[in-house]
Amino acid sequence: MLRSLTLKPSSLLFKFNFNFNTNSLRSRVVTTQAFSSAVSPPSKAIVYETHGQPDAVTKLVTVPGKELKENDVCVKMLAAPINPSDINRIQGVYPVRPEPPAIGGYEGVGEVYSVGSAVTSFSPGDWVIPSPPSSGTWQTYIVKDQNVWHKVNKSVPMEYAATITVNPLSALLMLEDCITLNSGDAIVQNGATSMVGQCVIQLAKSRGIHSINIIRDRHGVDEVKERLKHLGADQVFTENELEVKNVKSLLDGIPEPALGFNCVGGNSASLVLKFLRRGGTMVTYGGMSKKPVTVSTSSFIFKELSLRGFWLQNWLSTDKTEEGRRMIDRLLGLVQDGKLKYKMELTPFNDFNTALDKALGKLGSQPKQVIKF
Repeated sequence: MLRSLTLKPSSLLFKFNFNFNTNSLRSRVVTTQAFSSAVSPPSKAIVYETHGQPDAVTKLVTVPGKELKENDVCVKMLAAPINPSDINRIQGVYPVRPEPPAIGGYEGVGEVYSVGSAVTSFSPGDWVIPSPPSSGTWQTYIVKDQNVWHKVNKSVPMEYAATITVNPLSALLMLEDCITLNSGDAIVQNGATSMVGQCVIQLAKSRGIHSINIIRDRHGVDEVKERLKHLGADQVFTENELEVKNVKSLLDGIPEPALGFNCVGGNSASLVLKFLRRGGTMVTYGGMSKKPVTVSTSSFIFKELSLRGFWLQNWLSTDKTEEGRRMIDRLLGLVQDGKLKYKMELTPFNDFNTALDKALGKLGSQPKQVIKF
């Protein structure tokens, strides 16, 4: 159960280096009244003091306002998603993570509340996202240097602006940067119902690229298939349907895929490999089954398959900020044109417990959870 508390000088607040004490609070109140843009409002935040299961270690705290330096921008958060990588960071198993105590969240969208004296690129009321993504988005107010923020069009639906950076950008990069694909080519992927999977289907469709999609067997599978086909999927198979000797006999006129995406591992990854043409490439960007990728010797020798990995964090750390922002703008343009969509559920910040339970899979299969502040 998420606990709510106001931090005191001897508690977590001191660990966050807010330099908070009774005298400074009195001074800060006076400063806020005299110069309303110099200090951010107090913020409510989802904090974890130690690594562990998110539903056990997270709590809602109130932290005082933070003084704005001349290049800082104070952003009132509007929405932020709960991504699997957010869960992994809190658990302490993600390769790049803040040391606790820390505030959860990694991407989101907010509205500029106030700016430092040297800031000219942003104005109160602008919508911005952290780009590259930045830790600590599960809070009502964030103060960070202006270089962290990227302005986005306010006409974009809030939940899409909040979620555009991690999953849709990953899908676009994997389609465009791994190998050269042309109209008429085909790709194959597992985890097709994931947000990345849904984006891959639509981005491929927009380029005339066929998609073969693998999903797990589940209740209501026919409905899931129809939903993916409505997004533009050419073919959708369950893993059980592919337990045949020759999966390529199911292609029905679609060319053998040159590129495959794997976010599951285990047998599901092997099914992706079976579809690939000679010289094809499989890109692994996740391992939801927690099982290894196993490749037959014949696939390497006789099919000359290539295996590689993709991690957005690594791409963003190679001085690709401006390129990434241009790609984000492209993706948001597709959203505005109705050519990119995926299932999400907006949940009020006050119901964070419920959103977290859904993100953890406690309540069965659920859409992407997006916190609305």
